[in-house]
Amino acid sequence: MEIIPAIDLLDGNCVRLNQGDYEQVTQFNNDPLAQALNWQEQGATRLHLVDLDGARSGLPINDSSIKTITANLKIPIQIGGGIRSIERAECLLSYGIDKIIFGTIAIEKPDLIKKIAKCYPGRVVVGIDAKNNMVATRGWLTQSKVTATELAKSFEGSKIAAIISTDITTDGMLSGPNLRALREIAQITNIPIIASGGVGCLADLISLIPLKEYGVSGVIVGRALYDGAFTLEEASKVLANQHLTDPTNQKEMLT
Repeated sequence: MEIIPAIDLLDGNCVRLNQGDYEQVTQFNNDPLAQALNWQEQGATRLHLVDLDGARSGLPINDSSIKTITANLKIPIQIGGGIRSIERAECLLSYGIDKIIFGTIAIEKPDLIKKIAKCYPGRVVVGIDAKNNMVATRGWLTQSKVTATELAKSFEGSKIAAIISTDITTDGMLSGPNLRALREIAQITNIPIIASGGVGCLADLISLIPLKEYGVSGVIVGRALYDGAFTLEEASKVLANQHLTDPTNQKEMLT
C-alpha cells in the first residue's frame, strides 16, 4: 500500500482545512516547493497536490506554484482541485503532471470523464468526496443527491486509473479513517481505491491494511505528517511490514 503525502495549496501556501471548511485553515509552510522537495527527500514515491483555490473558484490561481513543483520534482505528481474541462486537464498534463483528479465534473459530466480517461488511459483519477455517504462538489461547498457508492459504481469498466475516496467528516481531524465507508466503496468496484482523510497515527495506517484485499491500494496523508505524529519513513515501514500484522485483529477493526 502506497503512502502519498499531500500538499494543499491556498493563496500560495501549504495549508490544511478542518473538514473542508475554508474558515478553519491551518498554514504549515509558505514555500510549497520546499515542502514538496522535503517529502521527496524523505522517500515519497508520489505527491498529492490539491489546488484549494481552484476547487473553490475554478480559476488557475496556483499555477505558478504547480509549475515550479512539477519542474523540480523527480517523483510523479497527481493533482486535483478545480479541474472541470479537458482543456484544463491537458494544460496541467503539459506541465508534467502524472495524474489528473476530477471531482465536481465527475458527478456533473461523468461521460466526459470516461471520454478523457479513454484519451489518457492511466492518467485520470476520480475524486469522490463524501459526507455521510453523500457526494460533495465545488470545493465541498455544495452537497449533491448522489451517494459515493453510486458514483463509484458508475465508473466501473471505464479507463480511470483510481478513485480517491475522501471522508469529509474525518479530513484534517486526525480522528481515524472511516473504515466502513472505505470498505463499502471498495467492495462495489474493481477500480483501485486510494483512502484519504482521518489518518492521525500509525495505528490508523495499520487499520487500513486489511482493506488492501478489497482494492485499497494507497493512502493520502497530510496533517499527521505536518504535525509530526509520525514520519514518512516510519509510515512506509509500517505498510511495508504489513504481512507481519495479525490479520484477525485488523479485520475486527472494520466491524
